[in-house]
Amino acid sequence: MRADDGSISLYTTDFFPPVVDDIAAYGAIAAANSISDIYAMGGIPKVVLNLAGFPEEWDESVTRPLFEAATAKVQEAGALWIGGHTVRASEPIFGFAVFGETDDQHLFTNRQAEPGDLLFLTKPLGVGSLTASVSRGEFDQAQVSIVERGMAYLNREAAAAGHAAGVKAATDITGFGLFGHAGNIARGSGVHLKLQAVALPLYDGAAELAAAGVFSGGSARNRKCLGDLVEIAADVPPWLGDLCFDAETSGGLLLAVKPERQDDFLGALPERHPVALIGEVLSGSAKVSLW
Repeated sequence: MRADDGSISLYTTDFFPPVVDDIAAYGAIAAANSISDIYAMGGIPKVVLNLAGFPEEWDESVTRPLFEAATAKVQEAGALWIGGHTVRASEPIFGFAVFGETDDQHLFTNRQAEPGDLLFLTKPLGVGSLTASVSRGEFDQAQVSIVERGMAYLNREAAAAGHAAGVKAATDITGFGLFGHAGNIARGSGVHLKLQAVALPLYDGAAELAAAGVFSGGSARNRKCLGDLVEIAADVPPWLGDLCFDAETSGGLLLAVKPERQDDFLGALPERHPVALIGEVLSGSAKVSLW
């Protein structure tokens, strides 16, 4: 929605059941994930409304650390939590409706990627495999702690770096996986996104779990939905293709950066901020390929 002063209003919502056992981590991740869509559109989060469903047996010992962690994450984003609504539910759900703002100069869409653009990803992949290992009760706590911190990390700095480099095409990598969200850019822009398999950043432990067939349910669903949009080279390990179809939770931004502006982009990121050059945009029909 565009206002008379040229500002553009952005609205989004997201909520999901717990993906990790740590209740405070769940609150922080849910908040970061909900706010991420605003950053993925180049916006600044302004106001949030909480959406929650809790089992009858959840008392304050559970909900307090959940709300405290979520509050801290919303405050870190600089947004105002103005209320929300909670219901009883047999399976817990938690998230937010979010309002943000941007303008034409800073707006990211999936429609403006151009041949020659470089593709940067600002968080590792493999959340689906690692969270699936938690649900199975077969996980490495050190690896899970790393992925919890990654999911809770705001995409604020990545979006700001995109602004510094004049980025116009971007998306965040969440429920549709790398292939699904890259595919949205490919279709929206009418271009071919060529990804390099060896360049894809993975969370520690994700490769081993994926090779053992550990994925979330999103991998098979996304593969079925994407159909002929995705092409995978014969020498790419099958598990890596499955991982790229798998759902991510609170993943990084995928940004299309002009080659002449990549130094501006990288220079605007904080030191040690995760980032990887994973591919390029080519001319041709809408397609995502992994080579």
